[in-house]
Amino acid sequence: MDVTSALEGQIVNPTFASGEELHYSASFEKLHISVHVGGAEMRFYGRDTVRGRQAWKASFTVGGGFSGLSVHDTTTSWFDSLSFDSYRFVQNVHDPHYHANRDTQIFPDARTYRTKDGKVGASVADPLDDVSLVYLVRTLPLAPGQCYVFRRYFKPDGNPVVVHVVRRDTLDVPAGRFVALLLKPQITTSRMFSKRGNARLWLSDDSARTLVQLETNMPFGSINLYLRHIGPEDP
Repeated sequence: MDVTSALEGQIVNPTFASGEELHYSASFEKLHISVHVGGAEMRFYGRDTVRGRQAWKASFTVGGGFSGLSVHDTTTSWFDSLSFDSYRFVQNVHDPHYHANRDTQIFPDARTYRTKDGKVGASVADPLDDVSLVYLVRTLPLAPGQCYVFRRYFKPDGNPVVVHVVRRDTLDVPAGRFVALLLKPQITTSRMFSKRGNARLWLSDDSARTLVQLETNMPFGSINLYLRHIGPEDP
C-alpha cells in the first residue's frame, strides 16, 4: 500500500464551488433493524469571515430516525481556502442519550484552540477538523491502494488521521449510478470517523469527487447516507 504524508500529497484545484448542495436520503439501523427515514445535506457556502479573516464555510447536517432513535446533528466548519487550516468548528449534536453544543475557535498561527467556555488547548500545525478534512480529501489524487497519513487534526490526540483508498465500486443511489472510490478515514477522537465507527465514504471517481455514499457506526446504531440530489431543491 502506498503511504503518503498529507504534507507531501499533491493538492489539485478544488472540485467544489460556492453554493454546492448535496442532498441525501438516510437509513438508521439498530439491532439489525434498518429504517429509511430522514435525510442529510452537505453544503459548501463559499466565502465568509472568521475573526476578520477570509475563510470558506461548509456544513454537514443529518436528521431523522424513529421512536427511540432520533438524530439531529449539524457540524459547520470555517477553513482556509488554500491550506484548509480550520479556523472555527461548531457542532450541535442531538443523538439518543447524547447532546453536545460545541463552538471551537482554532488559531493555526498560535497552534491553540479555545472552546466556548474559555478553555484553551494545544493544537497542531495546519489544523483540520472533521469537515475541512473531507473537503481536503476531495482535492487529493486518489487511487486504490493509496493511504494518506495526516497529523493535522486540531486536537493532538486525534492524530494520526489515516485515509485508506480501498477500491473502485459502482454504486446505484437515488441520484443515479456512479463509479466511486471507497475510502476509509480514521480519526481517533471523532465520533463519525473513529476506528470503532468503521466509517466508509464513497467519492465519485471523476473531477467532482462528490460524496456519493457514507456509512458509519455510532454509539446508538449505524447511519447510512445515499446521494439523492445534487443542487438546490425545489421549494
